[in-house]
Amino acid sequence: MSAATTPGAASGTDTPGTTAAEGRADHRPVSVLHSSALMAAGSLVSRATGFVRSAVVAAALGVGLAADGYAVGNTVPNILYTLLLGGALNAVFVPELVKAARRHPDGGAAYTERLLTVCTAALLLITVVAVLAAPAVVAAYTNYSGGQAATTVVFARCCLPQILFLGLFTLLGQVLNAKDRFAAMMWAPVLNNLVVIGVFALYLKTVGGGGTLTTGEAELLGWGTTAGIVAQTLALVPSLRAARLRWRPRFDWRGSGLSRPLRSAGWLVLLVLTNQLAYWVVTRLATTAGERAAAQGIGGAGFSAYSNAYLLWAVPHGIVTVSLVTALMPRMSRAAADGDTAGLRRDVSGALRSTASAVVPAACVLGAVAGPVMAIVFQYGRTGADDVAVMAGTLAAFAPGLVAFSVQYVLARTFYALSDTRTPFLLNLVVAGLNAGLSALAFLLLPARWAVTGMAGAYSVALFAGCAVTARTLARRLPAAPERGPLRSSGATALARLLAAALPAAPLGHLAATRTASLGPFAAALAGTGAVVAVFALLARPLRLTGVEAALAAVPRALRRRTRRDGPRPHRPLN
Repeated sequence: MSAATTPGAASGTDTPGTTAAEGRADHRPVSVLHSSALMAAGSLVSRATGFVRSAVVAAALGVGLAADGYAVGNTVPNILYTLLLGGALNAVFVPELVKAARRHPDGGAAYTERLLTVCTAALLLITVVAVLAAPAVVAAYTNYSGGQAATTVVFARCCLPQILFLGLFTLLGQVLNAKDRFAAMMWAPVLNNLVVIGVFALYLKTVGGGGTLTTGEAELLGWGTTAGIVAQTLALVPSLRAARLRWRPRFDWRGSGLSRPLRSAGWLVLLVLTNQLAYWVVTRLATTAGERAAAQGIGGAGFSAYSNAYLLWAVPHGIVTVSLVTALMPRMSRAAADGDTAGLRRDVSGALRSTASAVVPAACVLGAVAGPVMAIVFQYGRTGADDVAVMAGTLAAFAPGLVAFSVQYVLARTFYALSDTRTPFLLNLVVAGLNAGLSALAFLLLPARWAVTGMAGAYSVALFAGCAVTARTLARRLPAAPERGPLRSSGATALARLLAAALPAAPLGHLAATRTASLGPFAAALAGTGAVVAVFALLARPLRLTGVEAALAAVPRALRRRTRRDGPRPHRPLN
């Protein structure tokens, strides 16, 4: 039985806290630009504090085997959560809640409570099993033995309870997003970063870093990292209260309309499974490459170098693409629910243009100034110049894939808005298969020093292939209008022009950064970034880069407004 015809949903006693009018009122139109700007600001602060966090962690642990053990232990909870439930929650929740709010007399409140209850029960079960199976989980992702394996297991046992709180954060954050309340979910990670920074700063002050970690030190760092996720989840409570969400567990799941989202979630679990299989391959190869490099006297060429470069690479995507698409997702879901294909096409096309206008220059900057940026963020404590060089090469190999990664994200969310999770799963097989296969080739063919760099390049190639297939499939699903197709003509043409500007921008930016390297990493990063921005500014009008032109025009307007607001006040004579 569909959610729209659920018998309980029509009952006046079915909703403990929200009336139908309140539920629909929560979905009043909200400015997408305002919402995405608010989220982008939160994401920017979160990323900035995340860099500080990464720098403190690297100062404490370096990027050798101790750092690899922590990276694996702290990454495994995210892997298992995403593999078993997280991907489904992120993609299915908002469209289902939007539909329930529009179709149920109670504004979808009872449906939301049931969905929260069933997902929380699954999270509890997964968390308990994962903690008990920590040694087996670590053994599955690494080939560590002896003290390295024991330390990694301690990290994993302390970090695996994060699964529950990551799930609750996603669940409750998606409920807020469906109600057009976006800020809390983007700003809460700042608190998480501050907690972890405090924990590692305490470790540096009391222990000083270096040497082999004791069990107590590993537990301090592991439980401290989990405390950050707990604080991040609790930070949503004020917004939930403001949204009048009063959640009580509901176990009347039979005939409640939950079967449809659970079926959709099944395809997403398969999608995430394929991604995580590919990631498992990369993790095994990268940790093995790190051990092989260490045996040859080469430090910092393992999994932590790969994950640190990935962290920095994903920053523009998180600030721009995720913020914009998160704000658009409720509107896209409503358009899909109403059968408004033209409106959905407009939203997708606008998202592609806006995303590409920021992400393409950002990819050029990352490739051009990878070395200086990595030095600024990571060259502290136990991290040396050779370690930074490995991470910089890995970031440069990741950089081109940023464009395809963001475009793929927009296109996949369009399928989710249409309540189609099967097609993204099938399309994702291209990305996962190429990523795993090409990463294996990089590991086999490249020296240990360059293995993780080759794996990053393999991921970029896989992303471009998957993006091309996904774009072609969605163009068939949302056919172009006879006079002009938003997906093909507007979005693809704008992307092609931006890529044409990127061809001279990235090399010139790298040249500027290299020429100013003797002045220090900050100066080199500024010079390289300035060169990239200058090239895009010069080519904006000839190539009709409307998004870039709009961004460049917005800066002097903002400065003029600030000058008018902060300028000298008129003199008032004294009485």
